Amino acid sequence: MVDRSGIFKGDDPFRIAQSWLDAAGENEPNDPNACALATVDASGLPNVRMVLLKSIEADGFVFFTNYDSRKGQEIIANGKAALNLHWKSLRRQIRVRGIAQKTDTDVSDNYFASRPLGSRIGAWASKQSQPLPDKAALIKAVAVATAKHGKNPKRPENWGGFIITPTEIEFWADGAFRLHDRFRWSRKLTNEIWKIQRLNP
Repeated sequence: MVDRSGIFKGDDPFRIAQSWLDAAGENEPNDPNACALATVDASGLPNVRMVLLKSIEADGFVFFTNYDSRKGQEIIANGKAALNLHWKSLRRQIRVRGIAQKTDTDVSDNYFASRPLGSRIGAWASKQSQPLPDKAALIKAVAVATAKHGKNPKRPENWGGFIITPTEIEFWADGAFRLHDRFRWSRKLTNEIWKIQRLNP
């Protein structure tokens, strides 16, 4: 049994992660749910970018995007992804690696409906990750999408959520003299019991 106490205490890594995210919400000045999302392309070359984590569920970490974007296509192609949540104010981070797949359509529909109208129109107008000749072309696409879809646009089929179901979660907290605390929860399959290890800093 690995001795864990304080901010690391608990038998459910998703609840621990949620408690850290809640604490960040009280301290981070901007976007406490911002995280770096890593994927790989067909050649194995990694890509990383910032996205907004929208929820921590009982079995995974959820974010939303355009499925035709580079990150969307790379996740669909290999079904794996990693993310990192880092909070400078708390001096903590959470690393997640695992299996990624689309959320159920009703989850995507419900979240899309909750977004501001401008963001919903933008989802129709933007061909995310594709070349854009100039900003004027995007503004024109927004105007066209507004006229076509009105004030209650439905979710585009190429836009929705992904859930990363982890095979590994690492909790890291800053320590004096670089003697950080690190605990890794790992499992080979997503339905297995977690193995917990303390790691060297």
